[in-house]
Amino acid sequence: MATTTRSVEHGSRDLRRHVGLVGLLFASVGSIIGSGWLFGALNASREAGPAALVSWGLGAVMILLIGLVYAELGTMFPLSGGVVRFPHMSFGSFASYTTGWITWLAAATVAPIEVEGALQYATKYAPFTARHTVDGSVVHTLTGLGYAVAVVAMAVFVVINYIGVRWFARVNNVVVWWKLAVITLVIVAFVVTAFHAANFSSQGFTPQGWHGVFTAIATSGIVFSYLGFRQGIELAGETDNPRRNVPIAVIGSVLLTGVLYVGLQAAFIGSLDPGLITGGWANLSFNDDFGPLAAVASLLGLGWLAVLLYADAIISPADTGLIYTTVTARLSYAMARNGNAPRGLAKTSVRGVPVVSLLVTFVVGLIIFLPFPSWQQLVGFITSATVLSFGSGPLVLAAMRRQLPERERPFRLPGGHVIPVLAFWSSNLIVYWSGWSIVWKLMVAVLIGLALLVVFEVSGSQPPLDWRAGASWVVPWLGGLALLSWLGDYGGGIGALHFVSAIPVTFVFSAAIYALAYAMRLSPERSREHVADTEHEAAVEDAELGQGF
Repeated sequence: MATTTRSVEHGSRDLRRHVGLVGLLFASVGSIIGSGWLFGALNASREAGPAALVSWGLGAVMILLIGLVYAELGTMFPLSGGVVRFPHMSFGSFASYTTGWITWLAAATVAPIEVEGALQYATKYAPFTARHTVDGSVVHTLTGLGYAVAVVAMAVFVVINYIGVRWFARVNNVVVWWKLAVITLVIVAFVVTAFHAANFSSQGFTPQGWHGVFTAIATSGIVFSYLGFRQGIELAGETDNPRRNVPIAVIGSVLLTGVLYVGLQAAFIGSLDPGLITGGWANLSFNDDFGPLAAVASLLGLGWLAVLLYADAIISPADTGLIYTTVTARLSYAMARNGNAPRGLAKTSVRGVPVVSLLVTFVVGLIIFLPFPSWQQLVGFITSATVLSFGSGPLVLAAMRRQLPERERPFRLPGGHVIPVLAFWSSNLIVYWSGWSIVWKLMVAVLIGLALLVVFEVSGSQPPLDWRAGASWVVPWLGGLALLSWLGDYGGGIGALHFVSAIPVTFVFSAAIYALAYAMRLSPERSREHVADTEHEAAVEDAELGQGF
């Protein structure tokens, strides 16, 4: 493959390949098992009742479809920050900038939400959060003390990342074993202590209907709890054997945690005193509702388990926050390499750490605490933004099979267009189920990103946009999703679309955008230029393996 003449900036150093199979798998598993499982069982039960089991299972299948697409892309191009680089190769700068902006925004908000989740449970011991009602929902917002501790936590994430991926991997592997042990122990302890089989039918298996099942997937923390699979892609450029390690990390992490989450949901529902649900699943609540799993443990007389859960509620979200601080900095790094962000974000220290990107991540995280001071206020936004950013992957995969048919694919997804189309449809459905109240905010964030793009254009720092290949499908896609959400009956939509009609309408819409992007892809020659440009920089990174991050 030919290389390009783009120079690598003086003073830029490379990223180190120090993450092995277990490290990469545990990066994904550790990111998946964050704060979501601590709140998801209660939130999903309120939305879907016992059918929350179906919600967790469907969520896993939908995320796995998306993950399979990225398993092929990640082994074809084992590059750090791959999620934002892949669209650049097939559709050019406008597509990669737009999806990259959404991806970065979603990733940048995860460390803050994990800190908020940890502090919400820690309210058992100090007034880190206060209980409020916002738009009819109970939320726990940061107090002054909570915000001060949150700042310190974010700073700790930056310091650990400054040490480098080798230290990060060592810390993460230990913590992930802890996470797996605790969640398994909770399942076993709940089932052994009390299991009321009648809870699965006394109020009906689907008390809110299928509408509740799908709402739970998008807004109760279910999809949010699976999104960590992306670390197997984002850190692909830092693993020693991407051909083997990336597919195992992506697929294995979703399957492993999917089994655990379904088991936890079943244990949670079965362990409840039947008297707690006589008022309906939507009204399920406990004393000390800032820590639902610990509250159930206390009700069961498992005080020791409650203490363990309060400890884990600090450790698990903190570990995921650490991982996402790592990933957000790498996304900034990758966007800068693509020319879609200031080149200064690609600068690295003598350790090979993207220090400027880390500092930007830290500052943005602190700002996010102000308008979104609670876990509950952020989870739906992060879910929609992240899934939306993944939506470009199936389109890239389809385009790449025509643009680079000769390219080696260590992991090749079978079935032609079937899985990519289903993956794209899944991502659009999840955004649709999030509801209009979340989607309109997401679209405002997209518009802010486009305004920044105009600034980059005026400054002359933006490379050619490949407008035809990118905007021709990106604009109809985002605009169409916003329209469908407004027409829907989720989260404040006008209700013109309902369950029966929305499913086929979103499928037709997804297939149309998929076909449009496939038709408007860059020419093979132009795509190869982008690939060569990216691989040239990756080759420079590989040339100095001992000096990187």
